[in-house]
Amino acid sequence: MVLDGAATVCPSVNMTKHTPQPATPDVFTGAFTQQEPIPQEGIDAALAVLNGGRLHRYNTHGDEIAETALLEEEFAAQMGSKYCLSCASGGYAMATAMRACGVKAGDKVLTNAFTLAPVPGAIASLGATPIFVGVGEDLKIDLDDLAAKTDEADVLLLSHMRGHICDMDRLMQICDAAGVKVIEDCAHTMGAKWKDTYSGRHGVMGCYSTQTYKHVNSGEGGLLISDDPDLMARAIMLSGSYMLYTRHRAAPPPEAFEQVRLHTPNISGRMDNLRAAILRPQLRDLDAQAKRWNDRYKVLEDGLSGANRLTLINRPADEHYVASSFQFLLLDWADAEIVDFVARCAARGVELKWFGADDPVAFTSKYDSWKYANPTPMPATDRVLKGVMDMRLPLTFSLEDCAQIARIIREEVAISA
Repeated sequence: MVLDGAATVCPSVNMTKHTPQPATPDVFTGAFTQQEPIPQEGIDAALAVLNGGRLHRYNTHGDEIAETALLEEEFAAQMGSKYCLSCASGGYAMATAMRACGVKAGDKVLTNAFTLAPVPGAIASLGATPIFVGVGEDLKIDLDDLAAKTDEADVLLLSHMRGHICDMDRLMQICDAAGVKVIEDCAHTMGAKWKDTYSGRHGVMGCYSTQTYKHVNSGEGGLLISDDPDLMARAIMLSGSYMLYTRHRAAPPPEAFEQVRLHTPNISGRMDNLRAAILRPQLRDLDAQAKRWNDRYKVLEDGLSGANRLTLINRPADEHYVASSFQFLLLDWADAEIVDFVARCAARGVELKWFGADDPVAFTSKYDSWKYANPTPMPATDRVLKGVMDMRLPLTFSLEDCAQIARIIREEVAISA
């Protein structure tokens, strides 16, 4: 209605036709290699060690208890183990465990085809030869292939690669029946369980890593646990205890050392007090941190569920994992498709590592890259590894970050499809 005396105003109409512009692609700006800061309690403890100047594992004053000894005592209690030895690295822990079990030059050791280079490297460091066991689409060791190969070696160095734990009941049945000792590589499963048993507590020894990208962070480091007094006595002597083994608080009694103390070489590699001080507060927070990792994993898993041509990894109810990384499969994709997909994700800020490349890149080598082991081809395993996509999942990512990452991956998979 127009009021009396009011001018009628006609709005101008722009008749120019606008062409819709494509939406700006969603780009993730987080850093896949950025860990959380060391807790203040760990920083304070490290400064106390630095100010005291007593960094060496046996350098104490008066009634002082070394940080290294306290770390071992606390981690043994946390895992429900009788004994613990802290090490300079996870690789050193594995090599020491194998030496303690009697592995020597010329021996063969079973291990996963899907693992990282330090695992076969630890075997090779002893002059032994890795015998690779296949992997299934669940990224776990192929138990049928393991059963077929148990007559080739006396030791299995079992890698719980990227946090995927196989049916440990069946694995131990296979190995116990064949007389094969199991050493667990738990670099990616600290705090995880199969049913009610911690990873690292099924075999004769369990090895852990405290490298920056693991569940606790000392830059580099490792932990070794066992309930076997003879094996741990050898490991402690190997680690460079000299005749100071009675200073260990998570060690067998002195009599366990009598048969080995003069017959075991010193290959120094026990952790120092500085790194132990950094780690102790982190271990106290392990359960809470594990929940935070798993919350992020679940957001990614939900966001990618049902994506066309993308296979998620089955996680059975008995596997209580700690997910510090995320994997999925692009099974039967052509190499060129995968290369293009990875590049497009990278352009949008999502860093994926592809284990299937013919030539290894960064951390992503696989069994047929380790030519020193003269590996035998495994076509079924090759098909799985050809499609493995791997991604770090640092706690610096929020749940919203993880939802964005899943959305980007899903969109790029759809383009490829």
